[in-house]
Amino acid sequence: MPLRRSFPVFVLAISLVVVLNSCDSSRVFEDNHEFPNRQWLVSEEPAFEFVVTDSARTYNLYYNLRNSLNYEWDRIYVTYVLTDSAGQELAKKLVYNELFDPTGQPHGESGIGDIYDHRFPILTHYQFPRSGKYAIRLKQYSRQDTLRGVLAVGVRVELEGLPK
Repeated sequence: MPLRRSFPVFVLAISLVVVLNSCDSSRVFEDNHEFPNRQWLVSEEPAFEFVVTDSARTYNLYYNLRNSLNYEWDRIYVTYVLTDSAGQELAKKLVYNELFDPTGQPHGESGIGDIYDHRFPILTHYQFPRSGKYAIRLKQYSRQDTLRGVLAVGVRVELEGLPK
């Protein structure tokens, strides 16, 4: 008898997850790499592979960052490298983004407690040369070998012009 009562709740929960994931029609790819020790070592270069099926469309590419209030600096420096399936470099750039304002107040969407999520644009209105597999590698490029307080980084690829 308890199984019968819990089955509708289980189906409802699964349906809710499917509906919420399908609402983001612009997302082509999104994945995050978590740092288990809550720090990003200079030797760690997370890479993310994704597939582009329509090279006639334009895309927006972002990097995601999750940090805690333990992050010691007001900004972060990240180098991204976009490559095609043959490993040919298509784009590379050092970008920096503010994580805290001059008074020390954190930017970003507040998560749980002292955790903040950010999404920073890296390539906008980008058209891939052809359909196929691509990869983005992220490297922290700060003056420290270890960036304490960085919990995760990731990549998001969106089709431009579709509702989010």
